[in-house]
Amino acid sequence: MFKNVIVRRPSRSMVNGITSAPELGKPDYELALKQHDDYINALKLCGVEVTVLEADERYPDSCFVEDVAVLTKTCAIVTNPGAQTRKGEEKEIIETLKKFYSEDKIEYIKDPSTIEGGDVMMVGDHFYVGLSARTNEEGARQFISALEKHGYTGSVVPLEKVLHLKTGLAYLENNNLLVAGEFVHSPVFEKFNKIIIDENESYSANCIWVNGKVIVPEGYEKTKKAIEDAGYEVILVDTSEYRKLDGGLSCLSLRF
Repeated sequence: MFKNVIVRRPSRSMVNGITSAPELGKPDYELALKQHDDYINALKLCGVEVTVLEADERYPDSCFVEDVAVLTKTCAIVTNPGAQTRKGEEKEIIETLKKFYSEDKIEYIKDPSTIEGGDVMMVGDHFYVGLSARTNEEGARQFISALEKHGYTGSVVPLEKVLHLKTGLAYLENNNLLVAGEFVHSPVFEKFNKIIIDENESYSANCIWVNGKVIVPEGYEKTKKAIEDAGYEVILVDTSEYRKLDGGLSCLSLRF
């Protein structure tokens, strides 16, 4: 169960954020703000305390706060983003983390290692780490070493197509795993009860489980039904403006 969530408000500069899909157009900032409000409200419906950080205009992608840290029950690991325009974001989260973790429970990933939180999926006390354009082998090694100091384990998952590991996966607890694209037939995840996402709705694989409820992007009816059929209560949130920046539901928060 999660007690706390950290989010950061989108900046006006978000319209200049990183994207691999320019054909979707630039985000509408005012609509993005409204969607962020709805996201925070959805989290609160799940029974967590939400810490809201102010927008940081220096970093267009800083609303995707998940990438700058990985938070566990006993430790926090500050990452080292692989995207050059996001270098420095990780430093801005440290003071907030110190409100929840003592100094000896905060670990730091250092150059030349790179890792982003979107490449990390927590399953109990084990963490899957995607090797991607943003997370390198040294980053994964350093991250897993930090985990092991605090009693956790980790393993690597090479990625072929997706930006981040959680672009195509979402762990819903109880051994249930949403899977899309390259992960559908991956032997790495064969032990899980797979809820397979329709190819046409692959974006919606990025859902988040929060205290028994699942927050799902709006507009993906097959995914919504599949999750409901698995026994979960679904909360819908529109993320259209964040999709334009390759972002999804998990990217917008740190849950612990």
